[in-house]
Amino acid sequence: MGMYLRETKRRNADGSVARYYQLAENEWSKEKGCAVAKVVYSFGRADGLDAEKLKRLAKSIMRLFSGEEALAVEPDVRVLDSWPYGGYVLEHLWNELEIDRVLGRGRQERAIFAMTANRALQPYSKLYCHQQWLKEEVFLPEGQDLALHELYRAMDYLLVKTTALEEAVYFKMADLMNAEVDLIFYDTTNIHFEIDEEDEATIKGPDGIRRPPLRKRGRAKNRRDDAPLLTVGLAVTRDGLPVRSWVFPGNTHDGTTVERVKADLKGWKLGRCVFVGDAGMNSEENRRELALGGGKYILASKMRGGDEVTKLLLTRPGRFKRVKENLRVKEVWVGDGERRRRYVVCHKPQEAGRQQQHRARLIELLEGELATLSAPAKGKGHSKLTCELITSERFGRYLRRTTGGALRIDRAAIRCEARYDGKWVITTNDDTLSVEDLALGYKQLMRVEECWRTMKTGLQIRPVHHWMPHRIEAHVKLCVLALLLERIAEIRAGDT
Repeated sequence: MGMYLRETKRRNADGSVARYYQLAENEWSKEKGCAVAKVVYSFGRADGLDAEKLKRLAKSIMRLFSGEEALAVEPDVRVLDSWPYGGYVLEHLWNELEIDRVLGRGRQERAIFAMTANRALQPYSKLYCHQQWLKEEVFLPEGQDLALHELYRAMDYLLVKTTALEEAVYFKMADLMNAEVDLIFYDTTNIHFEIDEEDEATIKGPDGIRRPPLRKRGRAKNRRDDAPLLTVGLAVTRDGLPVRSWVFPGNTHDGTTVERVKADLKGWKLGRCVFVGDAGMNSEENRRELALGGGKYILASKMRGGDEVTKLLLTRPGRFKRVKENLRVKEVWVGDGERRRRYVVCHKPQEAGRQQQHRARLIELLEGELATLSAPAKGKGHSKLTCELITSERFGRYLRRTTGGALRIDRAAIRCEARYDGKWVITTNDDTLSVEDLALGYKQLMRVEECWRTMKTGLQIRPVHHWMPHRIEAHVKLCVLALLLERIAEIRAGDT
């Protein structure tokens, strides 16, 4: 049943213990009904044995195998996970960023590290982290005697220190990782709660600040409008390193968060920094706020808003300039003098082709659905299928109703939609950036999307097992700390 090196002990008359090494093999004994060790070879007493000989023997055997092949020698042995040992890497990065110094090394700092490591390695609730994970599943001696209430108190302490911690860690990270901070990407996401009622009361946090209720109903990006939400904002560098995070009530609109974000980053003295955001951040008020003090921005523009982007930019003739294999750009100026506005129309031919094929299949399906509809009877309402088609997000935009009440495909709507295939429009107040830099810079906004995916799937930011606003915010901060350590490890290892 497999050979192994066996150690046996014998107590001598003088009380000393002699140890012996044997090469043994387990064999099944029908008489005893269990496996019995059978000695194949005896190496003798351990104290009289040359340990180097055993090492050379093992090395000569393993020379025939390497990596996974060495494990494949024994079919019952396979690597399930390595996360119990990841704590060593995380703690090294934790100390390298001097987080322990900022928090003040002690029981509270150890509790914060334990919860951050748990979130990065094997996400559990704080209760399970205390009862099971720290006790049995991971080697962290300093965390085994932590009480559950100490974890919760450490979350409160983290919230008190979070402003100083984020700033200190950022500048330390920028020094260690040579992080490029010329572009700061910002985006928000929603986290839903498995409850029905919203929160109403404001609660005073450990830092003395009365926080408004966070769990509110709003327009969810993940379409979970049936549950209260939480809005989380995240600013990252072009390498995907989180700079700072914010927590807002679930009914907060993206555009209203920009002023708070700029104010919080203003004191960090980032130098020449360009703010990059999606179309949800683009409003006249936000552009004015971002431009104050010489601030620069790159923002996506809504193409279907019926404004100058829709009426002028997408219809204005002009040649596109090829930047990459699947990216073309065209610069357009609107207005004159100091109030003129700079736009860049970007086009991806491959994406345009994909959208055209998708729409063609959609129209084919819609024609099939319309063929099954009968003409509405005089004096009677339309059928249930007619209602479903009109209200459908897939088909509704391509339908029109005749004077007789029948449904027909709207060919004009199809031609109008084709104008947007593979295109997006960005605007900026920075005249020094080339159109290529603007287009490629905005495309890197996907770094924030990658961070959201990591936090939601890998770090499992939800479900959130807290209801007090300051505990919810502390939970988000722990997840961002875990994301930072994970991203640094990925960058240094060159792998996910």
